[in-house]
Amino acid sequence: METMGRHVIEELWGCDADKLNDMDYIEQLFVDAALKSGAEIREVAFHKFAPQGVSGVVIISESHLTIHSFPEHGYASIDVYTCGHLDPKVAANYIAEKLGATSRETIELPRGMGPVKMDVASKANKG
Repeated sequence: METMGRHVIEELWGCDADKLNDMDYIEQLFVDAALKSGAEIREVAFHKFAPQGVSGVVIISESHLTIHSFPEHGYASIDVYTCGHLDPKVAANYIAEKLGATSRETIELPRGMGPVKMDVASKANKG
């Protein structure tokens, strides 16, 4: 099936709390994951919350990788969205492994399957 991109959304449980709370570690992990998948990095932005948690994004030419961590729960939510030839599971698997996740829930969504067809009458009524 031809798509413009693939979007992996993961719930990571049982992660190492110290790693989830270490902004420098998380940032380097996400840069490494992007590079491991063959992506071209454009921008990197991460934020450390008080008293704990990290959120961040690595913007790649092919889309993005994001994280929101909850060290107190050993939990991280991550998104890896890639367009073109890259496999987002390469980066997602690497991140889960390096965070020590003991349990994962994964959803993979195809993106850009084609234009959404909208009824002209419906569109006119939204205006």
